[in-house]
Amino acid sequence: MLEPNNTRADGAATAPDMTPSTTTDWRRYARVLFVTLALELLTACALITAANPYGNLPVSLVGRHEIMDTNQRYQYPAIARSGLYDSIVIGTSTSRLLRPAALQSAFGGHFANLAMDDSAAWEQYRMASLFAHEVGKPRTLVVGLDHVWCRADADQHRITERGFPEWMFDDNPWNDVPWMLNARSVEFSLRRIAHAVGLKDVRIPFDGYEVFVPPEAQYDLTKAKANLKHPKAATTASAAPSPEDLAAFDFPALAWLDELLGQSWERVFLLITPVHIGAQPVPGQTAAWRETECKARMAAIAQRHGVPLADFRIKSEITSHDENYWDPLHYRIGIAERIVSGLDRAVKTKADDPAGDWHVLSAGK
Repeated sequence: MLEPNNTRADGAATAPDMTPSTTTDWRRYARVLFVTLALELLTACALITAANPYGNLPVSLVGRHEIMDTNQRYQYPAIARSGLYDSIVIGTSTSRLLRPAALQSAFGGHFANLAMDDSAAWEQYRMASLFAHEVGKPRTLVVGLDHVWCRADADQHRITERGFPEWMFDDNPWNDVPWMLNARSVEFSLRRIAHAVGLKDVRIPFDGYEVFVPPEAQYDLTKAKANLKHPKAATTASAAPSPEDLAAFDFPALAWLDELLGQSWERVFLLITPVHIGAQPVPGQTAAWRETECKARMAAIAQRHGVPLADFRIKSEITSHDENYWDPLHYRIGIAERIVSGLDRAVKTKADDPAGDWHVLSAGK
């Protein structure tokens, strides 16, 4: 077959032939592409709106919201707005095993556990503030405090790599839609539909409580010990910091804690969660001095608001026994029940535990 000759008689190249039919073909292709993209966008928008994968929109065609996502930050606002609960616990994964039913038995009310894996102090503050705003007159707030509240850079690293949907925390749900037009939202919309027709189970119960550690029947002390370590005595102790040195320690997240305690909660209970002794700083070292000062400032805030604060992050029968832990941060189910019971007794007795499980840093009112 002869190729078209685009060369003039003198050898110079000529422009390719752009006949009206060629131009029409490109326009037709552009129209088809545009219509296809528009239809895909409209389909995704309709699917997301109908399935409401985060429970943040005022409509849903697949029934009551259920959690089909493992990222609690995107799912727990729906719990906060549900009207089913008047009390919550917040924290990191070191508070996720605190069972709502046990908290209800101790303190009354209807609890949800809104603690989030690896959550920054800012994220916890925002979640609790949203709940207080939505409920209006919330009953009880339990705050599981840990190292994230003592970070010097908490104000610079307010969220983690998991992301945080700040757009979901205002009063206008419809301005969330542009943020939801992505593959992740489509995926969870399809999961919501699959659950509605009985093909998938919920990922997390709607009170936020999930036993994320392995079943107790699978506990292996030998494997647990391999994940744990016991602190060695410091070869040289750091010099005790001066009052000026202590004052120079910066804990920006404690300003958010102060604000939380000033909100409209009927009651607030604070506990510093118990990590394994190997995850606690070695006494006499700078990290230990810093932690002690952070606890002292937490206590001052709690005392100013008349709020109880029980410190479980100490050397105790809980934290010194390897068989109580899966890893340095995560205790077993029985310890979670022991913490709730201990917090209840700490609030009532306003005293340290005779057995040594906790110290009362603020007795409250």
